[in-house]
Amino acid sequence: MINQKLEKLKNDWLIEITIREIQEKLEKNELTSQDLVLMYLSRIAEYDQSGSKINSIIEVNPEALQIAALLDFERKEKGSRGPLHGIPVVIKDNINTADKMHTSAGSLALANSYATEDAFLVRKLREAGAIILGKTNLTEWANFMAENMPTGYSSRGGQVMNPYGPGKFIVGGSSSGSAAAVAANFAVVSVGTETSGSILSPASQNSLVGIKPTVGLISRSGIIPISHTQDTSGPIARTVEDAVILLNVLQGVDQNDPITLSSELQKIDFTQFLKVNGLKGKRIGIAREVYFDYLNESQLEVMNTAIHQLASLGAEVIENVTIPSTKENWDYNVLIYEFKSDLNAYLKTLNPSLGIRTLADIIRFNEQTGESALKYGQKIFIDSEKTSGNLTEPTYLNSLERDQYLSKEKGIDAVMKEHDLDAIVFPNNFGASIPAKAGYPSITVPAGYTQEGEPVGITFTAKAYSEPTLIEIAYSYEQATKHRKPPNL
Repeated sequence: MINQKLEKLKNDWLIEITIREIQEKLEKNELTSQDLVLMYLSRIAEYDQSGSKINSIIEVNPEALQIAALLDFERKEKGSRGPLHGIPVVIKDNINTADKMHTSAGSLALANSYATEDAFLVRKLREAGAIILGKTNLTEWANFMAENMPTGYSSRGGQVMNPYGPGKFIVGGSSSGSAAAVAANFAVVSVGTETSGSILSPASQNSLVGIKPTVGLISRSGIIPISHTQDTSGPIARTVEDAVILLNVLQGVDQNDPITLSSELQKIDFTQFLKVNGLKGKRIGIAREVYFDYLNESQLEVMNTAIHQLASLGAEVIENVTIPSTKENWDYNVLIYEFKSDLNAYLKTLNPSLGIRTLADIIRFNEQTGESALKYGQKIFIDSEKTSGNLTEPTYLNSLERDQYLSKEKGIDAVMKEHDLDAIVFPNNFGASIPAKAGYPSITVPAGYTQEGEPVGITFTAKAYSEPTLIEIAYSYEQATKHRKPPNL
């Protein structure tokens, strides 16, 4: 029997509802967190696991409804903990949760793995009163397993679809499910991870806001790693404000992740930078060389309109700025070498009964499992396993130095200094690799849609710990344009 009340609430309230709007309804007793959980689960059943079959959720938290009940009671007895109290959040399935959900990176090798403790950011979410509704599907091993794996595919979870065109438009990755779930209104916000483009790509492909923060703003403890040089997590949301509210909770100093100790933005409230006039006087460079070449005619039209809008909103637009290192012969040696070292350290924290303790164990498991685990092979795994795991090889050390120099001093820093820029613009995630190597922040915001209905994102990048400036720019652009519209499921 269908609960008519919840069915009405699901249709009337859930679509595109924001954190602020939910909190207002919760405070007025027009809604409970239990209602929210049930409504989202109903949408997941209707559109994610049947109907359009978006396939963004790899696992639902069996305790979500009970946690919601507890938080409803706490709100009544003690009041709200803050903006995330009672808010359903989904997180990428490479982030540890010490509960009844698995943490698998979308792999069959870790399909039965339960983390022994929460990731640092998960503890922060729980402390803030968020309800972890479930884990999201992803490109397996965060797209660091095979060279030709489609975005959004995992052996454990199957293929994530783009809600704006299932089977027609790519979903983007590797945080594919985290984006598709929020775009399709299966949760309020989500957490993704990025090593190079893995938040920006699916956020832009799903008409969402994605914040890839400076490496060091958010702890990586308890996240299945690729590279300690480039890894980070970050928020994915339907609005800049919701993404910033989530960012406030995710940030924090963690003794187990030393880079967070050097953060220049410790305990800052990022909501103070939600300024509708945030674009006025900003100098924004347009990095057309190479990156705009990836666009088709319709995507280019969307981006050119967005750039015109920046100028009309008070920004000083500097066309055709060139990052000096754009055309360098970049490699990904840093990732290949760091992966084995970082992953082996993570695997040692798992229950020994799992029988997976090293990258070599995963390779062997996949070979023994066969096609179901190796639909696209595991060439990247094999290449990484050939390294010593000690990070002593000259190839690694030289590539690390080269990446840092070319991405920072001879990259982002150089072009921003030359033109006195506040930010650089890229389309979608096409310029993600250089700031990723530098560990610099980026924010993508919906810029519109092609004639076929495919989302296009405008991405702003700047130097380390420039999140306040990027938030001002992104929020101002979003509020003036309001491009996002929900997909028709």
